[in-house]
Amino acid sequence: MKTIAALQNLVTAASLDGEPSAAELDAIESEMPVIRAEVELLDAQIMTLDRPVSEVDARRIRRARRRVMAARRDLANRTVDAAVSGGAA
Repeated sequence: MKTIAALQNLVTAASLDGEPSAAELDAIESEMPVIRAEVELLDAQIMTLDRPVSEVDARRIRRARRRVMAARRDLANRTVDAAVSGGAA
C-alpha cells in the first residue's frame, strides 16, 4: 500500500515551482484598470465603516462604483475586439 506522502510529491511538486508566464503577466496587466477601480471602491467603502454615511461619502462610493463598471466594460470590449480581430484573418 502506498502512503499519501509518496503520492503527494507527484501531485504538487510541479504545480508550485514556476513563476507566472508572460501570458499570465499580460493578462494581469490588462486587468489593472479594473483592479485599481475596485481598490478605490473598497477604500471608499472602508472609510464609512465606523461612521454614518454622509452625502460626500455616498457620492464618493457612487463615483467609485461607476469607475468599476466603466473599467469592466472597457476590459470586456477590449477582450471581444481582440477575439474578433484576431480570429478573422
